[in-house]
Amino acid sequence: MAGSEWKQRRKKVRKGLHKAWYFIWEDDSWASWFVNIILAFILIKFIVYPVLGLLLATSHPIVAVVSSSMEHDGSFDDWWSSSAICGGNPCVQSEFYDGIGIPKEEFREYKFRNGFNKGDIMILFGTKPNNIDEGDVIVFIADRPDPIIHRVVRVQNENNKHIFSTKGDHNEGVFYFENQIHEDNYLGRAVIRIPFLGYIKIGFVKLLQVLHIM
Repeated sequence: MAGSEWKQRRKKVRKGLHKAWYFIWEDDSWASWFVNIILAFILIKFIVYPVLGLLLATSHPIVAVVSSSMEHDGSFDDWWSSSAICGGNPCVQSEFYDGIGIPKEEFREYKFRNGFNKGDIMILFGTKPNNIDEGDVIVFIADRPDPIIHRVVRVQNENNKHIFSTKGDHNEGVFYFENQIHEDNYLGRAVIRIPFLGYIKIGFVKLLQVLHIM
């Protein structure tokens, strides 16, 4: 290849890279914004997420809260006196937790004692199952599309395997799918809450669903 041809090709490559750089980082068009969202998703999904997973010892280092099952309405005392189900009969949360041996004073010492909201981001740590206690908030897999994040209300040991029962703070009782959670379905313990940032993921998932329908 002649020297002049090589220089022209290099010039075209540099020009193309310059245009791409401008389009991604400086252009204010909708197309540029869309490409930025896609690139951010790829970066987080395939680089940031796996690295965090290694550092935090879990396959799910970051989860977005997609339901209101851990929300508290009003103050802690308001929530503590809100409705629940005890043995199939109406009661209040205080009676439910007293019935399983968790008094108010103990619950107040729990992490995330005031719950958290839909749209929050939770950072998880891969705490070993034998170090999970009542009151810890864990993420686990059940017969649902998304992992579930609820509070542990009972820990059992069967044949050297840990079995957890959980409950969403906002829920009136324990659902069938969380009555006996095997340690093999446990993904991690919530350690940090970042309010509202999860709505980015929720919005992106909804956008993909709309595009899929179209």
